[in-house]
Amino acid sequence: MKLNISYPATGAIKSVVIDDEKKLRLFYDKRVSQEVDGAALGDEFKGYVFKITGGNDKQGFPMMQGVLVNGRVRLLLKEGHPCYRPRRDGERKRKSVRGCIVGPDMSALNLVIVKKGDGELPDLTDKYVPRRLGPKRASKIRKLFNLSKEDDVRKYVIRRELPAKEKNGKTIKRSKAPKIQRLITPERISMKKAVITQKKERAQQRVSAAATYAKLLAKRKKEQRDRRASQIAKRRASSKGSVKRASTSSLKENAAKKVKTESGAAKPVVAAKPAAKVAPKAKAVVAKPAVPKVKAAAKVAPKKK
Repeated sequence: MKLNISYPATGAIKSVVIDDEKKLRLFYDKRVSQEVDGAALGDEFKGYVFKITGGNDKQGFPMMQGVLVNGRVRLLLKEGHPCYRPRRDGERKRKSVRGCIVGPDMSALNLVIVKKGDGELPDLTDKYVPRRLGPKRASKIRKLFNLSKEDDVRKYVIRRELPAKEKNGKTIKRSKAPKIQRLITPERISMKKAVITQKKERAQQRVSAAATYAKLLAKRKKEQRDRRASQIAKRRASSKGSVKRASTSSLKENAAKKVKTESGAAKPVVAAKPAAKVAPKAKAVVAKPAVPKVKAAAKVAPKKK
């Protein structure tokens, strides 16, 4: 079995192949994220404590945390599950994964040094591997170098060395640095001030526009009320004139009637007699023709023999 041992303090990784079954029994029936004492692996690992982080079996299927099986199973996996990367949105797939319990069918096991022992492990604890890329965010650069806000972060950016380039017979050293994120510069401050002033100006414009609209609306409503009042006044004036004309005409008619009655006695009015009621017509009776009565024939007595 191959053991991939990593040491986060130095960033180094080392692979160790162990074929002795007695030494490997130390890891059997252990789960992922459990800690194991490394003294059983040999005297060089005395005092070291390892933590199991994963591994794969002889067919290459990876161990999955949470699957408490000492073997391989097929699970329906979706986005967010380990050991699976969906190619489409909402895609699910049934894949084979290895359980999180270590067994003899394992081909490789990943270990992390949690506690360092007394001795040094060659190419692991005595070797420092620098990070290829440094921090990119301004706050993380300050945290790494313990800087204050007054210090210039741009001077502490970790640059990555590139292969040298020859030009006109001269070798030119090249390096590459990341673009610092969330860096506060005078340009950024002026831009922020400009944005704030724009927001204030827009707010003032909205307030002034609302005030002018309110004034215009009040003016239009007043004009509408005045127009309505004038229409109502015209209607009332016209209705009063018609009432006056009707009253004068009725007064004239009454005066004319009085003059007629004074000049001569009015003829007595004879009440009309009510119309005589007409009796309903009697229905005509049609006489039926008389049918002559036929005398019944006399019965003839039979002759005696």
